[in-house]
Amino acid sequence: MSSTELRRTALDALHRSLGATMTDFAGWDMPLRYGSERDEHNAVRTKAGLFDLSHMGEITVTGPQAARFLDYALIGNIGTVKPGRARYTMICDEDGGILDDLIVYRLGAAEAPEYLVVANASNAQVVLDALVERSAGFDAEVRDDRDAYALIAVQGPEAAGILKSLSPKLSTSLEQGGAPTADLDGLKYYAGLPGTVAGVPALIARTGYTGEDGFELFVAPEHAVGVWQALTGAGEGVGVTPCGLACRDTLRLEAGMPLYGNELSASLTPFDAGFGRVVKFEKEGDFVGRAALTEAAARAERTPPRALVGLVAEGRRVPRAGYPVVAGGEVIGEVTSGAPSPTLGKPIAMAYVDVAHSAPGTPGVGVDIRGSHEPYEVVALPFYQRQK
Repeated sequence: MSSTELRRTALDALHRSLGATMTDFAGWDMPLRYGSERDEHNAVRTKAGLFDLSHMGEITVTGPQAARFLDYALIGNIGTVKPGRARYTMICDEDGGILDDLIVYRLGAAEAPEYLVVANASNAQVVLDALVERSAGFDAEVRDDRDAYALIAVQGPEAAGILKSLSPKLSTSLEQGGAPTADLDGLKYYAGLPGTVAGVPALIARTGYTGEDGFELFVAPEHAVGVWQALTGAGEGVGVTPCGLACRDTLRLEAGMPLYGNELSASLTPFDAGFGRVVKFEKEGDFVGRAALTEAAARAERTPPRALVGLVAEGRRVPRAGYPVVAGGEVIGEVTSGAPSPTLGKPIAMAYVDVAHSAPGTPGVGVDIRGSHEPYEVVALPFYQRQK
């Protein structure tokens, strides 16, 4: 494969047969949309959507000191994650800058520690290289498993019912204290257990990036088409829609979820980005970036950094990343993500703004859209929260 040739997932031919519009995303040829991205977005909010997320980067960590190593390499307290559970965390550089945000699943029991680290597609190699480098001196193995998995997500109010109809079987051996998880109702949010779906082995995780209930299914690439088709068939009665990356972005924006390269970057520490809560200083031992992040925490306490807020348009013009946020003729911040919101029926944005203008309802705030200052309402995030 040439250096410029896009990678294709195991579902590539299926996407094309469905008429998907494909796009280059982080070196992968991925479905952007199949038809109307608004219809796909609304399907996830009201019924269910099916996503191919096989571009994500899976990295397996094993060995007697796997937990100690991850506590050193990442800013979260991975050692406290129970078997069968998952944790949102970040990997930072020595200066405290965010290299990526991650989900870490604990798969192995105490006698056989095993963790699956899932990185964003655009940062997968950076994360892999950093973990390999940081593993020196630990009795732990870092393995690149990006080619070992296809990742399929089913998201939306009907997701659990669709998956249940395939009679998934879950392992109970990893649950804390051996408590059984007989069916999906017992699988908590941010949990993942090995099992079977449509008769094939899978890691079944109750996670997602849409603001809805849903599941992410890690399967071998050779089983991806069969699992996708089984989910499609199971959803015929309630409605399941294939969904592309375009609606995934508007879904995560409405849910106030950060995107690396927009809300998160190496130029920001977790405290700059409003995610200081993810840094776990209380864990034992050193970790990469601890000294810099200690200073960043103290600095944020003295002088609060810009705050991440939501903006809702009073008009119809759509803000985009990089547009200045203004008030009183002065620039007070910058849009990080913006799009029309199918759920709210208005353009929305996330933005970093000066703390003095961050309270919901702050008057006089607007976005400079090509020289025109368009009025926007400051609101608390998220824009949308599902009814539980």
